[in-house]
Amino acid sequence: MSLTCGIDIGGTKIAGAVVDERGQVLAEHRIESPASDAVAVEDAVAALVTELASRHEVTAVGIGAAGYVDAGRSIVMFAPNIAWRDEDLRAEIESRVSLPVVVENDANAAAWGEFAFGAAADVDDMLMITVGTGVGGGLVLGGDLYRGAFGAAGEIGHLRVVRGGRPCGCGNLGCLEQYASGSALVIQTRALAGSPEAADLLARAGGDTLAIDGPMITRAATEGDAFAVAMLAELGTWLGEAIASLAAVLDPGAVVIGGGVSESGDLLLDPIRAAFVDELTGRGHRPFLDVRAASLANGAGMIGAADLARR
Repeated sequence: MSLTCGIDIGGTKIAGAVVDERGQVLAEHRIESPASDAVAVEDAVAALVTELASRHEVTAVGIGAAGYVDAGRSIVMFAPNIAWRDEDLRAEIESRVSLPVVVENDANAAAWGEFAFGAAADVDDMLMITVGTGVGGGLVLGGDLYRGAFGAAGEIGHLRVVRGGRPCGCGNLGCLEQYASGSALVIQTRALAGSPEAADLLARAGGDTLAIDGPMITRAATEGDAFAVAMLAELGTWLGEAIASLAAVLDPGAVVIGGGVSESGDLLLDPIRAAFVDELTGRGHRPFLDVRAASLANGAGMIGAADLARR
């Protein structure tokens, strides 16, 4: 059985795994991502692949990168949260590891992982939304990963949802990512941390607003903190409204929610579902799609990238 290496490059970490043809992870390793330095990221990826390949007979490498990847699955044209502009990532990594490499958008890789081996294995049309540092999207339509004419399809995090809204790392204003990502959750929660409703959460942070982070908010919400629950619900509402708009165009059979914020479970999923039902065009006269949690957790991107390296 052939083994491939899947790499998931995020804004804060780089994760790598050796994966078999059944989507089983045989080895895994994670390191911090030097996101501000493109060369350092490439060096770190190469070191991670080399370390994993030294213990397993790897035949190819799939890389999920947080950015716009060209249709040739080679060049990262633009990355809002990583220092890449028209970077031939495939060539750079191949020159370092001496293995065939394919590059894919990280949310596309996660979507393929969940479609091939995870929560969306029972449908032919699905939308994957990853909620982490940013908001990523991946589409499988008719059983095939949909990349678009230029490789940049599925970037739902950069749909404009507020005209003249918050500045985004992509250069535009009012992108969904600025209201529905883990980063947005932290920013908004910190901004309201001085309110009476946030007293318990602020106490968890030792009175230091800057100590409030995503895991703290999620933990507080799961333990019943009403303010933290409301913050997650606001984020979920943004996502549910966006999904309703996307369903009007794409009509997927399921939406899979992944990324770090999805670990809050129904505290996030229920507000997504409610907002989706409220906003869907033709509601009451068409089937409601199923909004599901990712089943491969943080491994979806690595597993999907590894499988795509075989194709």
